[in-house]
Amino acid sequence: MPSPQCQQLQQAIKRDPRNPALRYELGNLQLQDNPDLALETFKTALKLAPGHPQILLQLGNALFALGRFEEAASQFAASLKADPGQLAAHYNLGNALRELGRPQQAAASYRAALQIDPSDADCHNNLGNVLRELGQLDEAIACYQTALKLNPRLHHARMHLLHQRQHICDWRDWDEQIVEIRRLVREEPQAEIAPFAFLSLPGTTAAEQQLCSKHWVKNRFKGLEPVPERLSALRARKANSRLRIGYLSADFREHPLATLALELMELHDRQGFEIFGYSCGADDKSDTRKRWEHAFDHFRDIRPLSLQQAAQRIFDDHIDILVDLTGYTHHSRSAILALRPAPVQVNWLGFPGTLGAPFADYLLTDHTITPESEAAHYSEQFAWLPDCYQPNNHTRPDAPTPTRISCGLPKDKTVFCCFNQNFKITPQLFDSWMKIISEIPHSVLWLLECNAWAKANLRREAEARGVHPDRIIFAPRTTQAEHIARHRCADLFLDTAPYNAHTSASDALWAGLPLLTMLGATFTSRVAASLLQAAGLPELVTHSYEEYESVAIQLAANSARLTALRERLITGRSHAPLFDTPRFTCNLETAYRQMWQRHEQNLPPLSFSVAEPGQ
Repeated sequence: MPSPQCQQLQQAIKRDPRNPALRYELGNLQLQDNPDLALETFKTALKLAPGHPQILLQLGNALFALGRFEEAASQFAASLKADPGQLAAHYNLGNALRELGRPQQAAASYRAALQIDPSDADCHNNLGNVLRELGQLDEAIACYQTALKLNPRLHHARMHLLHQRQHICDWRDWDEQIVEIRRLVREEPQAEIAPFAFLSLPGTTAAEQQLCSKHWVKNRFKGLEPVPERLSALRARKANSRLRIGYLSADFREHPLATLALELMELHDRQGFEIFGYSCGADDKSDTRKRWEHAFDHFRDIRPLSLQQAAQRIFDDHIDILVDLTGYTHHSRSAILALRPAPVQVNWLGFPGTLGAPFADYLLTDHTITPESEAAHYSEQFAWLPDCYQPNNHTRPDAPTPTRISCGLPKDKTVFCCFNQNFKITPQLFDSWMKIISEIPHSVLWLLECNAWAKANLRREAEARGVHPDRIIFAPRTTQAEHIARHRCADLFLDTAPYNAHTSASDALWAGLPLLTMLGATFTSRVAASLLQAAGLPELVTHSYEEYESVAIQLAANSARLTALRERLITGRSHAPLFDTPRFTCNLETAYRQMWQRHEQNLPPLSFSVAEPGQ
């Protein structure tokens, strides 16, 4: 039902149908709740006033709201051609270009907007976002700081600032900033704190993480409702002779997802399942991308489609179970799930937490990651897999083992390593690492070199703790095969806490490198424990910093035990559940059948455990 204002404008348009201003005002009223209708209204207004910069701008905004970013960018550019002095057009063009994966062009648009008004806090924030994507972390941090000076209530900039400081291991005012962001999540639901950045903060609880995700859905997915006719059709739909499974991801490319799930897609039972891939990320033209495309029965590139068009495509494909592999990570399009294109919808693998949304029915997990006692802190029902929630290819690319000297390592010292991203390193964890290497005099710590600022800060932090900075050695980025091979130059992988190694842990275990972890209370802090149990090394799971330090020191002093652990890992690659991809695929398909069975019986989603064949 149109609002009274809309009704009044519609009456005025009947009296004066060739007045573009009336249609422009009507489109503005329609834009928030019905961008499709607003789009048509602005198109008519533009016919009556060709080239009008404000109508072109609003036409672009309607297209942007519909997820039609290429067309939106074109309209913003046309608006600027008509009037180059519009801050809003430069800013909105930057937003569209960022969505299109063109961060350098987006940065140029934001800078053009700031030349018009240097005091625009939102523009500084968004410039920070694209500079972050370009790896210019120092400049990104400066942008967030400027944004907050201009507008201290720009809370998402505060979260961005702290998360990028995590990436460079800048721990100044660390505790105070975390306390403030946790307060914002609890007390200010409009703050729009990014869920992935929030769950990476030490001290956040599962309950707070769920609350953060719920606020995100309420703020970002407002107005996204499933079409009633589609819901009726979904309720009436019966499965085809084969269950149709759709996988939605932005990462069907050269990405850790390929290490985990590519072989799984190839192994799906084609007699019982028809597998669809929905790609909302960039095509990197790699061989891995080509393999992804062939791994599915049907591969759809939905990146050019609006949210509504993408949801309709999935619905038209008669997908029975839609699995979101990206969640609230980079280039997320989880908003598609809000439009309910499939009867059963699943959160899995990409986002290590709850989506906090009614549109995700199940979370694929295991009993270590999410014990039954944690169910209240997840919006999804649990589908507990029997071994581990994480799939793995049963082979990985490998290369000849390098020498320690070629890796910049000492030949005859104990090498502790951690190849997790630097943002997972916390001050408390770093304290433990420094205690460990101080107790083992002939030892070094080998870390992944993520960026130059983190490298400098970590060396300085080591020195502040009485450890010579040269005892920290950094491993540069390299190919996946060479990265796997160099694990064999280390003695023990020291996991991060509370955000564990995920794919990095599987890489280490595959390479035969023992990994020591600490079990925490949230999803992110329990992953490595799950992997170790599936690899047959549960004794490497600790439960406190003190135990973690003690076990690390004991292992470093006992080379025979480390050798035995390494041999168990290497032998276990052929039979341990962690790397048994056919077994995992079979269990996953059982989970899908159980989800679908409840749906066919018109029963609501309910947590369940998958029993392996024969049990």
